[in-house]
Amino acid sequence: MLTLRGADTRGKADFGWLKSAHSFSFGEYYDPRFMGFGALRVINEDHVAPGAGFGTHPHKDMEIISYVLNGKLAHKDSTGGGSTIRHGTVQRMSAGTGITHSEFNGSESDEVHFLQIWLLPERTGLTPSYEEKHFDLTASANKLVLLAANDPDEKALKIHQDVNLYGAQLEAGKEISFAPGGTRKIWLQLAKGTLRVNGVDMIAGDGLAAEDEEKLLIAANDNAEFLLFDLA
Repeated sequence: MLTLRGADTRGKADFGWLKSAHSFSFGEYYDPRFMGFGALRVINEDHVAPGAGFGTHPHKDMEIISYVLNGKLAHKDSTGGGSTIRHGTVQRMSAGTGITHSEFNGSESDEVHFLQIWLLPERTGLTPSYEEKHFDLTASANKLVLLAANDPDEKALKIHQDVNLYGAQLEAGKEISFAPGGTRKIWLQLAKGTLRVNGVDMIAGDGLAAEDEEKLLIAANDNAEFLLFDLA
């Protein structure tokens, strides 16, 4: 079964310095039909104005991933972690027992466009931690690249949940397939371009939930970039 979460149907927030689209209920946006998907709780697509950002604020018992699409994102947290990341560098923060952090646009002239992702952890009370790694999706075009996993290889980030997060850049006219194992389910978030997945057309900002599908055939109508969450 495939369920499309259209880009235009997402919750919206506009604070001037921040324009955000919410795939799932978040902040003042609430829809009981969209409270998450398995352990996946939040996907916010954020556009932050030059020099602006989120001041220091707390989190607890959440796995938080930041994925930059354009621009520079500056991060600092109470573990001592932090840097300025760009497209290709993926950041993971485990809030655990409690953490404070800030996120700002690292440019005074250009906006930053990024996805902020929250996943429920496998258990509460984890020790807070921070990690980031760079992935060259362009060099690995037309294949799925493992970005984060509960039991990662040396190239991927560690995430404290039974999820495998993949990223991919797919060139126009190319296709790849993915077969979920057993009863696992998939969320595909399209960041750029257009796709057709098992006959369902997707545009940038769309999400697609897949349950009880033996295989996903992912084809790019034009150059595309997406994230694929393989969830328990």
